[in-house]
Amino acid sequence: MAAIREGENDGMGVSLKDLSKKLEDFAKARDWEKYHTPRNLLLAMVGEVGELSEIFQWKGEVEKGLESWEESEKEHLGEELSDVLLYLIRLADICGIDLGHAALNKILKNAIKYPPISL
Repeated sequence: MAAIREGENDGMGVSLKDLSKKLEDFAKARDWEKYHTPRNLLLAMVGEVGELSEIFQWKGEVEKGLESWEESEKEHLGEELSDVLLYLIRLADICGIDLGHAALNKILKNAIKYPPISL
């Protein structure tokens, strides 16, 4: 994956397609594509979800925005969330699924299944 330089991209406006391309290039440069099977990627993602879960394991309920957390804890959380996201994007790509399109379709289906509450 091409190095990301300071200030090159602040994360805003990064598309799933951009991330997918960076992941593909990263894997190709390391000859890892042979290991990126759907099963392997899924199992790797599940492992990362486990690591993400460990962060919250003994904290009980936490407040929105994580105001009481140390910056190092938030940074660690961001890293683990990113690991899960990147494996998910790579898995979708290897399976030929347009993740953005699938997610929008799922939101639409959920809007029909769970209509707004009228007060």
